[in-house]
Amino acid sequence: MNNIHTWIAQTRANFLLLAIFLTATGLAFAAKYDTATSFSWLHALLIIAGTISAHVSVNLFNEYSDFQTRIDFNTQRTPFSGGSGMLTQGRTKPVQVKIAAFLTLLFAAAIGLYFAIVSHYSIIIIALIGAIAITLYTPLLSRLLLGEIFSGLALGSLVIIGAYIAMNAEPGMSLVSILPLEVLLVSIPPGILTALLLLLNEFPDAEADKAGGRKHLVIVFGKKRAAWFYAANMVAIFTMIFLLPLLGISSFWLYLALLPLPLAIKASATAIKHHSDLPKLIPALGMNVMVVLGTDLLIAISVILTI
Repeated sequence: MNNIHTWIAQTRANFLLLAIFLTATGLAFAAKYDTATSFSWLHALLIIAGTISAHVSVNLFNEYSDFQTRIDFNTQRTPFSGGSGMLTQGRTKPVQVKIAAFLTLLFAAAIGLYFAIVSHYSIIIIALIGAIAITLYTPLLSRLLLGEIFSGLALGSLVIIGAYIAMNAEPGMSLVSILPLEVLLVSIPPGILTALLLLLNEFPDAEADKAGGRKHLVIVFGKKRAAWFYAANMVAIFTMIFLLPLLGISSFWLYLALLPLPLAIKASATAIKHHSDLPKLIPALGMNVMVVLGTDLLIAISVILTI
């Protein structure tokens, strides 16, 4: 049981709901727009398994890289940042984490390859972007100011888009005809939310990350400007959610996703006021997680209600 608990912590399983909610949105869109064939629950389960496996893989690769670069030895761990602590405490070994990271990546890649064959070749492009984000986040992307962008794509918008294409596309379809405008536009807020999840979690680790060679938005902007950038993007997300039904692009059920707005405002205000005071910033990190997961879940529910 101790080993099970250790690996649950090592994989950061408490954050895997993000992958499930994003996939649920893509699957709901697939059911909404699929009029030609019956909904394949087997394919849906494979997509969920592949997405979760990819999320586990990126968590493990990040833990391994941060251990190797000594970043996790210098961070102030919080429930939301600073790694799981399993490697630094000696409860797991680097070689174990590295092997597990590659195995989960291969499992996710195998599922991606399957759907590239039976659904559409564009899945390969999405899978490659995901593989780049998973394997190169710490050693490269986070050092080139690209970490937040690739995270928002690979564990945000492209999960929804990829799940939809895997379920509904056929090998001979043109790229233009595959994706409804609603799916594309509704996938944008979850992508930005994932990037903001990472962004705010970088605040406590900024000094350790800089010493370890990283170059992300908090380091480049400074904490004060990064906090305002976080708040501005929250405004953009909820503005887009508000506008899409008014423009006739999505159902008014999407307004369910506005429910976390007060919490987003509070998280933004806390980040702006206490960006450099970790004990007072931690509540904002928790609120940020709830905003991201809550908004993603409510977007999925809003699509389900239109099926």
